[in-house]
Amino acid sequence: MAEDDMELDQLFAQARRNRPEMPDDLVVRILTDAEMVRLDRMRPVIPPRSVWARILDGIGGWQSMSGLAAASAAGVWIGFAAPDFLPDPATIIYPQDTSFVVADLGLDATFLEDAE
Repeated sequence: MAEDDMELDQLFAQARRNRPEMPDDLVVRILTDAEMVRLDRMRPVIPPRSVWARILDGIGGWQSMSGLAAASAAGVWIGFAAPDFLPDPATIIYPQDTSFVVADLGLDATFLEDAE
């Protein structure tokens, strides 16, 4: 076991003595890449904005959203409780003055009497 360790130590020592030199352009590229990574990590990370935040900004902010909500509420109110000068949407869909005729669908058996 001790001989194996001695041989291994000799191999490591020989590898340290016969170390190949790196080309200068490779060293420059490695150091340049390392500097770019370091600078990229120093940049502050901005968290992504949610979809709703982007929509809200597109509309114009909370001020515009409150106006939109008020106009929507007024539209629903006017739709359900229409003033007299506007037609009532409920009567357009389901008119109240329509009468229904129910047909008598009783079986007429007189044709059977003639057949006998």
